Amino acid sequence: MAKTYKPVTADILKALREIVGAGNIFTDEEKLESYSHDETDASEYGHNPEVVVLPLNTEQVAQVVKLANKELVPITPRGAGSGLSGGAIPEHGGIVISLEKMNKLLELDRANMVAVTETGIVTNDLANTVQAEGLFFAGYPMSLQTCMLGGNIAENAGGGKAVKYGVTGRYILGMELVTPLGEIVQLGGKLVKDVSGYDLKSLIIGSEGTLGIVTKAIVKLIGYPTAKADLLVLFKTPKEAIDLVPVILSRGLTPTSIEFMDQLSCITSCKYLNESLPYENAGAMLLIELDGTNASQIEMDLVETGKLCEQHGALEVYVAEDKNNIERIWNVRRNIAEAFKVYSPTQSLEDIVVPISRIPEIIPELERLGKKYNLQIPCYGHAGDGNLHATLVKNPDMSMDEWKKNEVLCLEELYKITSSFGGKISGEHGIGIKRRGYLQTLIDPVELELMRAIKKAWDPNYIMNPGKIFA
Repeated sequence: MAKTYKPVTADILKALREIVGAGNIFTDEEKLESYSHDETDASEYGHNPEVVVLPLNTEQVAQVVKLANKELVPITPRGAGSGLSGGAIPEHGGIVISLEKMNKLLELDRANMVAVTETGIVTNDLANTVQAEGLFFAGYPMSLQTCMLGGNIAENAGGGKAVKYGVTGRYILGMELVTPLGEIVQLGGKLVKDVSGYDLKSLIIGSEGTLGIVTKAIVKLIGYPTAKADLLVLFKTPKEAIDLVPVILSRGLTPTSIEFMDQLSCITSCKYLNESLPYENAGAMLLIELDGTNASQIEMDLVETGKLCEQHGALEVYVAEDKNNIERIWNVRRNIAEAFKVYSPTQSLEDIVVPISRIPEIIPELERLGKKYNLQIPCYGHAGDGNLHATLVKNPDMSMDEWKKNEVLCLEELYKITSSFGGKISGEHGIGIKRRGYLQTLIDPVELELMRAIKKAWDPNYIMNPGKIFA
């Protein structure tokens, strides 16, 4: 349904100042620009809001949403703006509601093993605070140093630890939500089990801010793992590395992480960091992490995992048990995306996901697509859960016109291949603006209409993050 939105008028600005205070609203063009984009290409997807509002509490968020409904002004919820799908971009202008000032940890409840927190908190701050108490928020993604919890919930963010611990949604037991109509509702609670009607909490998690704004969350905590060990395993080919993943999992071993890096990814990241890893003869690497509270058990699992690697074609198996060496090899993995930005700032970072058993089949397809479209397609990511970051990187000598044409054609083919393998086009980054056109062609039409029906029922004026997931 096409919607005609109204502009933010002087009267609306006056009303917003009355709600949040004059110091928590701005319309200055220079400041607005920083809220016009996320980590996608700003030149392609960026769009300035008309005003940015920084509420201090849930009641203020609700009042702003009610005003937007009354005036038919679109709203874009925003956390840190670290997303990779355009999910926090105000495509239709209007009001950006940034939760950056709602960043307090409200309660650390040891008796129920939960933290109650505002969702503008930086995920890393939450993780560090509870770790100091011997507790662990296990659902955080790999970009935890910049992202905010609200964004993690909106995208159901995952990361390297998802093999063992799962993604964000597993750890969100309850939430305070401002609906698209400006109503405040409590969903879930400090409960391990709850089947009291529809699970609306799970509907909100991963809905990309299209069904409301989560202002507070009840986060499940577990004991912090005190023992840890990592293996860096070198293989001659990517297929040999990927083939090992289901072998490890089928033996009853549950690594915290099984991260995959092809040679191109590793070399580029090492050069960027001025780091040295023994990648010269390796076509691919696995970074396998084990953790727990029993050091002797971790040691036994480490030995067993190392033996499996050697039995299945590993060129070398390096053990990193001390903190410095563990951080060194993880730093290489974390900085791959940044390294390729230095090589070529124009790229399309994807996060396709396929059943684990189909991962070996996708690697040669990526190599074929790279040659076909004259692109570099380094592949790295979370091999233990089938989520791979197959990144389309523009060759520096390619014209922008050729890049734009080849990017679209390559993505269309990549997504179709992924779908034919029983996969999906996004495992953790979301659909947002960037992938919505592709989603329409690959999703079951019945499923798409169910999504649209939910959106219409919850947000009849289509003001809440419009244009995300579907147009």
